Amino acid sequence: MIQETLLKNIQEELPKGTSLIDAVATALDMSYDAAHRRTSLKSKFSLEESVLLAKYYNVSLDRLFETSSIESVLVEKTNHIENQLDLQHYFEASFTSLYPLLKQKDSTILYSAKDIPLFYNLNGDTLSRFKYYVWLKLLDSSLATKSFESFATSISLIESGKRLGSLYNDLNSTEIWDITSINSTLKQIHFYYQAGQVNTKTALELCDLLKTLISDILEKVINKPGAFKLYYNELHLMNNNVLVSTPNHQLLYVPFTLLSYYKTQDVHTCKEAEGFLKKQLQSSKLLNTAGEKERHTFFNKLYAKIEALRQLIEATQLLDFE
Repeated sequence: MIQETLLKNIQEELPKGTSLIDAVATALDMSYDAAHRRTSLKSKFSLEESVLLAKYYNVSLDRLFETSSIESVLVEKTNHIENQLDLQHYFEASFTSLYPLLKQKDSTILYSAKDIPLFYNLNGDTLSRFKYYVWLKLLDSSLATKSFESFATSISLIESGKRLGSLYNDLNSTEIWDITSINSTLKQIHFYYQAGQVNTKTALELCDLLKTLISDILEKVINKPGAFKLYYNELHLMNNNVLVSTPNHQLLYVPFTLLSYYKTQDVHTCKEAEGFLKKQLQSSKLLNTAGEKERHTFFNKLYAKIEALRQLIEATQLLDFE
């Protein structure tokens, strides 16, 4: 049963018209006859051969050992992050995981945005470097007393982040936001400013960059309604779950620590998640097609939050008697 499932999943990953026998022979470096015996189920794959095939053709183990039980789910998880190099590897592994899926025609991504989606914070500007600083401050004890102005990111980390972020640029994507989706970024700017680890000039620059980011998203809503859909949901709290759907299968990402996530291609779980997210969409406003008044009301609330933080920072500076 496992061997049949593995062969079926490999066939789904192969370009149309590609011989399954040739694919197995290539991956395992064996003769055509030996590969034929395995694809015809006359011979069994060894455990080592199964793992090699799964890795070679990017077949997730939860697809290989998928169970018909709806109570049990096999998941993979990302590696623990403790420093900049780990974060770089996290970006690289995420790119490797997502690229084969998102490059497929008609692939889509559905993002339940408790926070501003990760992909928007990877372009290498001051705001994205601040997000790296915030993440690593909580994960790397050596940064406990380091200010943002003295924090330096490696070129390789910035480039790996940009590469991952670029996947999102031309993707058919749907996001569900609430007014609170911006809150964590605002709180982070305010916290580290009050803690004296971000200076006034930088804090104000971060506010400006955040406003620019929100303006860019508004522009996408208006100018790319076919490829990008933004929903406003006032009833439910988002959870940063991400559902990737391709013509052949689905992949669900579920966060479990600051940046780490579980991922699964379990059919039952992905379908349940899809059903729940679609219910959220039904109780949400599609801002692409909403009236101009409703759309600008939503974005003006975000701008007002940013402006309130900016004024607070400026007022604190004016009232600093020391």
